[in-house]
Amino acid sequence: MGVKIHPTAIVSPKAQLGVNVEVGPFSIIEDDVQIGDNTKISSNVKIKPYTTIGQNCQIFEGSVIGGLPQHIGFKGEKTFVKIGDNVVIREYVTVNRGTSFDDGITQIGDNTYLMAYVHIAHDCKVGHDTILANNVTLAGHVQIGDYVFIGGLTPIHQFCRVGDYAMVGGASAVDKDIPPFTRASKNHALLYGLNLVGLQRRGFTKEQIKLLKEAYKTVFLRSNTISEGIQRVKETLPMTPEIQKFIQFIETSKRGIAPEASKKKKWVKSV
Repeated sequence: MGVKIHPTAIVSPKAQLGVNVEVGPFSIIEDDVQIGDNTKISSNVKIKPYTTIGQNCQIFEGSVIGGLPQHIGFKGEKTFVKIGDNVVIREYVTVNRGTSFDDGITQIGDNTYLMAYVHIAHDCKVGHDTILANNVTLAGHVQIGDYVFIGGLTPIHQFCRVGDYAMVGGASAVDKDIPPFTRASKNHALLYGLNLVGLQRRGFTKEQIKLLKEAYKTVFLRSNTISEGIQRVKETLPMTPEIQKFIQFIETSKRGIAPEASKKKKWVKSV
């Protein structure tokens, strides 16, 4: 099957469109764009140079993909946006190219859903099977893991990370790292235990969840410091893949880990 381009759309001859791609009214596809098979682009979409989009994606009205990074140090370097397969990009989403201050790539994984007005800044990495609800805003260099859900109206500070299988509630300002498997909310974001519903839906066993609960409590509730808690986990719990992921994420944090809600409340009361 051929490509279907609306008469009012503008598609550069230097763009590469796969089989059965559709381009809607008044959309513009610029030079050096690659679009995979069966991807549908709605009206008034702009896809700018050095953007690669996978197969079976849907891009809705008004989105701008591959825009220049909003970074005062950017000097026009050749940098990229890479979007995986089966990605849904709803109305007025913006995804900016990477910069030379990182690896030069802004990347979105397979099967990810970006709801209306989401902004993905330069050099962000969004994993696969992740959902960003309406008006989620990622500053530069943010890393979002796989199977993550982030509620609407949530801004995430530059260089922050959200680990795999985590859930962040709506209108939560994230300025510290959110560990994998956990649940966070409030402004600024605090940890509220594990993302139990998400883990159950993803098929985690009772034993896996039990061990993760024990690790969470040991690190955040039973120890005087996070470092002490990590050491106790290593000494007392089996190093399953989930526990290893949980501990490694915390140990490699550069922004720091979001506070545990119960400890934060006690600190506030004591002031």
